[in-house]
Amino acid sequence: MELPQDGAILLGYLNMKLRDEYADLSALCEDLELSEEELLRKMKEFGYEYNAESHRFFSYQHIHS
Repeated sequence: MELPQDGAILLGYLNMKLRDEYADLSALCEDLELSEEELLRKMKEFGYEYNAESHRFFSYQHIHS
């Protein structure tokens, strides 16, 4: 699956999918045939981390403030 290349658009896309369709990040990655490690790395490059407790990606500033 081809993911959006813009960080903000990708953030919205992933969080929408996690909210509406998937129980967790592993399920999303498995269904979309994505490497979880690669996705986490890519999101980190854009300044986002996955928070399993809240079940979504956040910016570093939100998590670490």
